[in-house]
Amino acid sequence: MSGDPRLTLARPGLATASLQGVLRADRFAEASPMQLVAPMAPLRAAADPAAEQLDQLLAGELFDVLEIEGAFAWGQARRDGYVGFVEAEALSGDQLAPTHWVTAPTTFAFAEASIRSPAFGPLSLNALVTVAEQRGPLARAVRVGWIPAAHLAPVGWNFTDAAAVAERFLGAPYLWGGRSGLGLDCSGLLQQALYARGQACPRDADQQAALGEPVAPGEARRGDLVFWRGHAGILLDQTRLLHANAHHMAVAIEPLSEAVARIAAAGVGEPTAFRRP
Repeated sequence: MSGDPRLTLARPGLATASLQGVLRADRFAEASPMQLVAPMAPLRAAADPAAEQLDQLLAGELFDVLEIEGAFAWGQARRDGYVGFVEAEALSGDQLAPTHWVTAPTTFAFAEASIRSPAFGPLSLNALVTVAEQRGPLARAVRVGWIPAAHLAPVGWNFTDAAAVAERFLGAPYLWGGRSGLGLDCSGLLQQALYARGQACPRDADQQAALGEPVAPGEARRGDLVFWRGHAGILLDQTRLLHANAHHMAVAIEPLSEAVARIAAAGVGEPTAFRRP
């Protein structure tokens, strides 16, 4: 077998049918598309609730399932292509076409058209929902509940400033593999910000370092991305960096020069790239 295992729906003995003639496998099978019906769900490295979280699925996202292993489904996230295990009970084979997406870092859906009714969630930025009706300030999303309409936008509408989107996560806790308002890592923050701008974005920092065009450090500006070996952030201007990092254990703003010096002193080295997505 070959290919990036993070993005290749194949393992010893089994591969997705679309890879037939590309990779060798004992058996090929068609993946079954399913949709996340939970507010969010970890995508794990193994069929074990204690396994490493590699990524997350958000409500409404599709997951192509190739095999069920115990309580877990093994497959590939449709939105960013990541392969892993998701709890099967969080998925449904009944797919709804999304009409809207969540524009707030986090929000809740209510069981009735009242903010006093039981809440479902929280739903995170970029979650996908299917709106059926609106009553006053609340919109009813099928299978989800009544969501503040001010926290939704039609599919096709996007923010223009990725840095401003990223700033809305300031103070959110650092979480390995996270990409939600409850916690996220460095590449999860960039992915969420670029998704909200309507731009496709891979999951990990080394993959993201191929986005856009290279920029000379002295010419970097707001919205440009900065990469180190295994780390990434977004510039708020030429001198300030916003990033989810394990030093602050949160999304934080710090002078770029201080971040560069601190990260170099930790043995990671100097920035490897500045990119304009």
